Amino acid sequence: MQNQTDKNQINHNTLQISNLDVFYGESHILRDVDLSVKRGEMVCLIGRNGVGKTTLLKTIMGLLKPRKGTINLWDKPIFNLTTDQRARLGIGYVPQGREIIPRLTVKENLLLGLEARKEGGENREIPEEIFELFPVLKTMLFRMGGNLSGGQQQQLAIARALMGKPNLLLLDEPTEGIQPSIILEIETAVRNIIESRSISVLLVEQHLHFVRKADRYYAMQKGGIVASGNTTDLTQEIIQKFLAV
Repeated sequence: MQNQTDKNQINHNTLQISNLDVFYGESHILRDVDLSVKRGEMVCLIGRNGVGKTTLLKTIMGLLKPRKGTINLWDKPIFNLTTDQRARLGIGYVPQGREIIPRLTVKENLLLGLEARKEGGENREIPEEIFELFPVLKTMLFRMGGNLSGGQQQQLAIARALMGKPNLLLLDEPTEGIQPSIILEIETAVRNIIESRSISVLLVEQHLHFVRKADRYYAMQKGGIVASGNTTDLTQEIIQKFLAV
């Protein structure tokens, strides 16, 4: 019976989006978007710049309000919830550009992530798991966030999101402007998070190596989903069409 329950949970969608339309003023940005992410699955959203990928993540997080469609988390609608309510339900968000606070230390930035926890931030300790994922942060706890390299800031931003113990992690181009060795470290950390916590990840990414680490992909064009499938089936034609600059 326990095995059957586990199997049902694994097949359960963490995130389900249907018929989503989003506008900026009168500009139609997202058009009838359908997308799902299962528990313990990494899904990658690919497409050229300006097709609506970041807009979709912001809409999931509650920063933008859809004109039409549904967004469900664990089969429960979150359409009318505020951003902080969505965070407390278990959505972690690492925006493009990282947005760490430069005048706070690494430790202070990490502790900010506790605010997203359902039970609040009573326990002000940083779990050792964070340092196992990102060892460099342990050596820089009292360094100002603004004094870190781009790669270190990205690791800090992901770690801060994980402090809230999310069930769904949204990552917007985490490898942008980062040196290859750090990209590999981030890839490894994200896969470890998925395997250890059964967390779900929705990733916006252009770096092909990281894209292939995902289980499935959705390709966007002109605000709509135009292709999807397993990343093992990504052909050179699809890569050229949606990833090539």
